[in-house]
Amino acid sequence: MFLLYFFSRKRGSLLTFLAIVFGSTVFTRTPGIRQYQLEIFWSWKEILGIGTCGRLGSTTGDGLLQENLLNILLLFPAGILLPGLTGRKLKWWMGLLVGIAVSSAIEISQLLLCRGLFEFDDIIHNSLDVCWGVCWGIGC
Repeated sequence: MFLLYFFSRKRGSLLTFLAIVFGSTVFTRTPGIRQYQLEIFWSWKEILGIGTCGRLGSTTGDGLLQENLLNILLLFPAGILLPGLTGRKLKWWMGLLVGIAVSSAIEISQLLLCRGLFEFDDIIHNSLDVCWGVCWGIGC
């Protein structure tokens, strides 16, 4: 009975979406070396030519801008689906907290499993993304 409640249509949609996100950002990547970039907004500094932080990957220039923009959109649907999980309206800050938790889980998984670049920029982008999705879905 619990499984039927937990995997109801609305809840199942969010869980399925998050499984796809985790699959594409963590589990489908080829293991490599442990990489991290701890400077906040380093990617935007690189894009705008403000400084060189030394990219720990192969993406440069326009590719880094595209990566940032796509990353900003990554968890937006989760924010829209989130009120369906709780069954009530959410405040914007609740979406932000969920975004921080989900994005941190993705980034920590990438770091521990050596399957991507751990960076605070992604946590910031994704957290704001979920927050915006919650606001879009309920009309903050």
